[in-house]
Amino acid sequence: MANVFSRNNIKIIGSGNPTILFAHGFGTDQSTWRHLIDHYKDNYRVILFDNVGAGKSDIREYDPAKYSSLLGYVSDLLEIGTELDLRNAIYVGHSVSGMVGLLASIQEPYFFSKLILIGASPRYLNDKDYFGGFDQKDLDQLYNAMQTNYQEWVNGFAPAAMGNSHRPELGLEFALTLMDLRPDIAMSASRGIFQSDHRKDLKKINKPCLIIQATDDIAVPIQVGKYLNENISGSALINVRAKGHFPQMSSPSEVMDAIDSFLNQ
Repeated sequence: MANVFSRNNIKIIGSGNPTILFAHGFGTDQSTWRHLIDHYKDNYRVILFDNVGAGKSDIREYDPAKYSSLLGYVSDLLEIGTELDLRNAIYVGHSVSGMVGLLASIQEPYFFSKLILIGASPRYLNDKDYFGGFDQKDLDQLYNAMQTNYQEWVNGFAPAAMGNSHRPELGLEFALTLMDLRPDIAMSASRGIFQSDHRKDLKKINKPCLIIQATDDIAVPIQVGKYLNENISGSALINVRAKGHFPQMSSPSEVMDAIDSFLNQ
């Protein structure tokens, strides 16, 4: 079994206080945060890592049973927190890692003092009195497209998720990290994410929490950001003008402004 550092390709930058930990979402790796690192490294200890299966993580540690749900990633995050002796760190989680961080903070409340969620969702499927953005038939079509021709699916999904069609280089960047994922891992991870439902866990959060919501996000509609805000006690919602599911890549200054405003309160 690999140690935690090599398993998740952990990088530590700077030696400031407090610690700020960045956790990437599906189809990306820690490079998704590169625009933010310079802004925070002088005043914080910045921690970056790759989820197992992504980036330069130890692919030998991938277990389809473990990572069939978000709980496998929660387990890894808790091990990272223990290994680094986290105390009152600031957690920044994009997409699925938003929920992963929330679940980890319930189990180990002392790890994180503040939670920042970017494009996070507690449930992607529509339900009675809940709009997550997808019907089951939509997701079944997505899984079928991934399985039929993964590269073709990537070429269509990446620019759509990124948005910002006037900047095609952004969609290409996401496509490249998606292509670095083994198709079987991408399929397993996407099912674990899109079929998840953690709405009941939101009431258990009792830490300051910032929800950053972009516009025209095909994965997380604005109604989801409002739902999180309404169901996480004391949370704050900032709607940034950035478009697409990856505002930390397409409009990093807006994301940093939102984070700084929250941290300076």
